[in-house]
Amino acid sequence: MADKKKEVYDEDLETLVSESERTSVGEVYHLQTLHVMCGAPGIPTATVELVEVATDEHLIDSSHGSGPVDAVYRAINRMIDVENDLIEFSVQSVTRGIDALGEVTIRVRSGDGRVFTGRGAHSDIITASARAYVNALNRLPVAEQPSVADEV
Repeated sequence: MADKKKEVYDEDLETLVSESERTSVGEVYHLQTLHVMCGAPGIPTATVELVEVATDEHLIDSSHGSGPVDAVYRAINRMIDVENDLIEFSVQSVTRGIDALGEVTIRVRSGDGRVFTGRGAHSDIITASARAYVNALNRLPVAEQPSVADEV
């Protein structure tokens, strides 16, 4: 980050630590690579590679959408295939300046009506959006698995 930014603030470091903790604990899927093309005129298109952590299987898909975030989310949905509705999408700057980190917070509703929050941070808000979506969807399969208490 220090190579990319003129000044690194405490908030940047706090966000990076939080992002590292979010992506390392309880991950079912890991966002490996993301490539997005968009512009006007043009069709927003995203190619996403996810890694299924338990099996180290690489999943790759592409999709198009009404914008770059929509294209990313559609590609991810095709790979993970977990019923959900995006009910909230928020982008905030973590620090000041043109080179600030963006933090995306989303909320998704599962097929049974439960709501899950996902967060992602990156200097590119499309990447932050993808991280937030994967973070939220990682909670869905875990939440849908029967607990030990349910099995007894």
